[in-house]
Amino acid sequence: MTYDDYLDGKPVIVTAALTGGVQGKETVPNLPESPAEIAEAARECEAAGASILHLHARRENGERAFSTERFQEVTDAVRGATDDVIVQHSTGGTAASDEIRAEPLRTDPAPEMASLDMGPLNRYAKLTSENTRGLVDDLHEEMLERGIKPELEVFNGGHLNESMRIWDELEEPPYVNLVFGGGTTTIPHPRNLVTLVDNLPDGAEFNVLGFGPHQLSMTTTGLLLGGHVRVGLEDNSYYRRGERAESNAQLVERAVRIAGELERPVASPSEARSILGMD
Repeated sequence: MTYDDYLDGKPVIVTAALTGGVQGKETVPNLPESPAEIAEAARECEAAGASILHLHARRENGERAFSTERFQEVTDAVRGATDDVIVQHSTGGTAASDEIRAEPLRTDPAPEMASLDMGPLNRYAKLTSENTRGLVDDLHEEMLERGIKPELEVFNGGHLNESMRIWDELEEPPYVNLVFGGGTTTIPHPRNLVTLVDNLPDGAEFNVLGFGPHQLSMTTTGLLLGGHVRVGLEDNSYYRRGERAESNAQLVERAVRIAGELERPVASPSEARSILGMD
């Protein structure tokens, strides 16, 4: 995808990341955690224009859950509350063992998509995710077996290099999520986004994610470069400086509004499947 895609008005896919696995209600009181809360947020985000829902699961006490059973509860609730969204499960995990990272892939039915971290990630004082090549390969193999489209989580340029190892095994078009923020993610500046996009192999579709105050600037730049966008309370709990976001849907609505101002139509779930080669 290129600037020409923006000029041509190519539809943009909006992903909503509803809850995440790190911060909780003690930090963001309106963060959805229970299956019912996540399902209601999913319903609102679909109505606002999101085609993909990036899902994490939480235990009853709000802590992150990896079990297939808990993901099943969340997914069933979301499917019951929505019409046609693409369900994407997270397989990422700071301070999580390799043995449990594949459990979110094993719901019935399997999620249509899942995240696949392409290398190590450090965030916060004591949270890290090693994402060894062996783990990446194991998760990717299970995604292939279960017919799940991977979203390649590229936290920095080295992870784009790592993506090349499995590029030939990916169904067309590969879908790459370019992540900007602190820690070992890419330094959040538009020029760094342009560089990463310039280094994407031909035929790739890309999404842009900016943590915290960088969500708006980086996703808007992504729209201008012909990419897709991810927003939501997992990545950013503020609507503007000093003002908390009211909900995930509020952040989706803004992304949709900006895309409209830039004359890029927002893809429906069925259009998103077609763009990503999932139909």
